[in-house]
Amino acid sequence: MAELVLKDVSVAYGAIVAVQSASLTCSSGEIIAVLGPNGAGKSSLARATIGTTPLRSGDIVLDGSSLRGVPTHQRVKRGLALVPEGRLVIASLTTQDNLELGGMGKRRGRDLKTGVASVYDLFPRLYERRDVASGLLSGGEQQMLAIGRALMSDPKVLVLDEPSLGLAPIVIDLVFEKITELAELGLAVLVVEQNARASLEIASTVHLMRGGRISRTADTDDLTIDALSNLYTGVE
Repeated sequence: MAELVLKDVSVAYGAIVAVQSASLTCSSGEIIAVLGPNGAGKSSLARATIGTTPLRSGDIVLDGSSLRGVPTHQRVKRGLALVPEGRLVIASLTTQDNLELGGMGKRRGRDLKTGVASVYDLFPRLYERRDVASGLLSGGEQQMLAIGRALMSDPKVLVLDEPSLGLAPIVIDLVFEKITELAELGLAVLVVEQNARASLEIASTVHLMRGGRISRTADTDDLTIDALSNLYTGVE
């Protein structure tokens, strides 16, 4: 069982505090959503989790061990992976090459081939586009590739930053369906999103961020989309 715990995490860029005292827990088989409008601090929280943005204070703990001061590549080796906002696939490389690059450091030989095959099983469309430069893929295909590349590191905890950004509704449905499948396979999944409606359909718990703080935490069974919309706009 994997468990990611954020304890009173704060992130600042100089004098600007982006995240203040945020705490949450995400365990194997769970989908936890961090929701909020643009500028709420969600992406800063995601980047701090993987280590590309340093903590001002607080701690990030994976399976009982602190990650404070641990560089990003070591966090990946320990089982943490991030699907970044904007996908950030390497446009000049093919789909296949992007996937193999994602497995470097964790997979070799037959295990690398097995990992790629597993991604193609999850996203058959990527197999069809395996020899195409990723810069020529559609937005939805690039999002599938970004998720597949993260999975190539064989993570225990998967953090997704705005996975629905810029996608058509039908593609959002497909991506979120696959996220649910990954949780059912035992991954701990943390989704950072603006899309409240799609997130409510798959997450068990939501944390609402406003102004860098988690202002409310609730089970999704206790929230309707209308109630969540009211919270977005500050109406209690």
